[in-house]
Amino acid sequence: MSRSRVYQWCTWFGEGRTSVGDEPKSGRPKTSTNENTTRVDELIRCDRRMKIREIALKLEIPKSTVHEIVHDTLGYRKVSARWVPKMLTEDHKLQRVEIWQRLLQRCQQDNGDEDTTHIGGMAFETEDDLISELRNWFDNLDVDFFRVGINSLLSRWQKCIDLHGDYFEK
Repeated sequence: MSRSRVYQWCTWFGEGRTSVGDEPKSGRPKTSTNENTTRVDELIRCDRRMKIREIALKLEIPKSTVHEIVHDTLGYRKVSARWVPKMLTEDHKLQRVEIWQRLLQRCQQDNGDEDTTHIGGMAFETEDDLISELRNWFDNLDVDFFRVGINSLLSRWQKCIDLHGDYFEK
């Protein structure tokens, strides 16, 4: 601390100041309150794909405040377009590892060729038409299609096990 700053503090305490904490400041009050934090957390828990901009519009608070609440106060981060807590508890990590280990043990099989048949490019009048077409498509798939899909997850499961259940990016 500089000599002039020490003299300034001595003067302030000589004038009756009793705390080294910041004095109340004028200007716009901070909007990152417990109430806003609770409201932001509730919105994220209802829809983990919600964007910061959407939360700010819905709650009518600044995006910078929402960003601070989401990242700094609540400790969330985006993983695969979803908000998730940054820190997993040891119990969560253990559960993840156990699940992936069981799945890996079940799926220790050779990978076949991936079926590239899909319904892309088709337009549907209603949601029921889409569901009906998807059901037909799935019903006509060979069992190996699903086996290949599950086997493609093996490396991700192993990575989760290797990281002792921590989150990881793709």
